[in-house]
Amino acid sequence: MKRKTLSRLAVAAVAAAALIQFIPVNKTNPPVEQEPYMPDSVKTVLSKACYDCHSNQTNWPWYSRIAPVSWLVAWDVKEGRSELNFSTWNRMPPEKRDRMWQEIWEMVEKGEMPPMIYTPAHPEARLTDAEKETIRAWTAFPTAAP
Repeated sequence: MKRKTLSRLAVAAVAAAALIQFIPVNKTNPPVEQEPYMPDSVKTVLSKACYDCHSNQTNWPWYSRIAPVSWLVAWDVKEGRSELNFSTWNRMPPEKRDRMWQEIWEMVEKGEMPPMIYTPAHPEARLTDAEKETIRAWTAFPTAAP
């Protein structure tokens, strides 16, 4: 390609990258309605490894403001909240809640949660064996309260 064509392509790419920044992305944190009962030890683990996608307490990092990455982050949060939202536990039908306890542990046990694509940017979300055991014990007896 000619140098002039490459220059035009570069200018067009920069202009497109700048323009897509103006496409709005929904990055909200609605109010927390009701969470399931959990001891502080469980809350600590879930807060660091799960809540960004599975609660209304999402921490929107700096890169969630830069398109097209912002689109992916917002989509992931939307999908995560639709599957399981700890902040709206009260809205979940009882039969789904009963299944969810088992599914939470299965996803953690299989290594599917937190997802591998998430942990490189959030190394604190990687679960230790002890943290996995905390989740396993909690999901095995979810209604136990002090």
